[in-house]
Amino acid sequence: MIHNDEEHSGYHYNVIRRAIALIDAAEDNLSLEEMAVQMGMSPTHFQRVFSRWVGVSPKRYQQYLTLRHAKTLLHNKFSTVETAHASGLSGSGRLHDLFLKWEAMSPGEYAKSGAGLTIYWGWFDTAFGRAIVMGTDRGICGLGFAAELGEQVAFDDLRDRWPGGAFIEAPERLDTWVQTAFGAAGSASDKTPLLLIGAPFQVKVWEALLNVPSGQVTTYSEIAQAVGNPKAVRAVGTAIGRNPVSWLIPCHRALRKSGAMGGYHWGLPMKRAMLAYEAARADA
Repeated sequence: MIHNDEEHSGYHYNVIRRAIALIDAAEDNLSLEEMAVQMGMSPTHFQRVFSRWVGVSPKRYQQYLTLRHAKTLLHNKFSTVETAHASGLSGSGRLHDLFLKWEAMSPGEYAKSGAGLTIYWGWFDTAFGRAIVMGTDRGICGLGFAAELGEQVAFDDLRDRWPGGAFIEAPERLDTWVQTAFGAAGSASDKTPLLLIGAPFQVKVWEALLNVPSGQVTTYSEIAQAVGNPKAVRAVGTAIGRNPVSWLIPCHRALRKSGAMGGYHWGLPMKRAMLAYEAARADA
């Protein structure tokens, strides 16, 4: 999303990112005043930024950022992927909190490593900081975040997945899709098209992730069950880590069976922020 004012830009995530570091370093919960001082902001401004971003107070939000919250989510907000799919939350309908439509490249197209594809790209400000978005004429095929890794690393990560593609910087070709994907485009009839470029097994895993509603989580083993290969938990984890369309395909909602966060391609602070953001909004 392209915005000019700090209240709706990636500025919010930069504040949250710093808050996560403070919370991790603190032995006890921090007061509003303590957090505001640590981040060089007045309590009023800090409270306003938090409330505009997620809809709850900094004090309440701390509860969602704690590591133990993942286990709470797993206990109280566990999503059975097969049930969600049976309820109609599939690739052809309304997927969790986002309006999406998706298609996958054929195995033959995937094997060409993007040869013959024109892939447009651009940088956008989102609720989670700067995002690199890539897409073809058929839809968004890549979305990654730079806050933890840096812009060049994030860009190279996606570009190197399709070495045969022709890459053209053209954010205007993607802007409408990005606006819709992050909830800024107007009507419920809007849909963001996704083009999933991956191996057949990867695509099956990503499809299963699309059935996990916002504010809920699942496990790697549950995804393995959903794709018909319950022993392939490690392979599922690898496929989740290779998800090229983060946030839209919600790999951040996959946890280990123990409740541990597991890994996240764009950095664990980003995963924690996304889960906290969704859980806080759902509860609010």
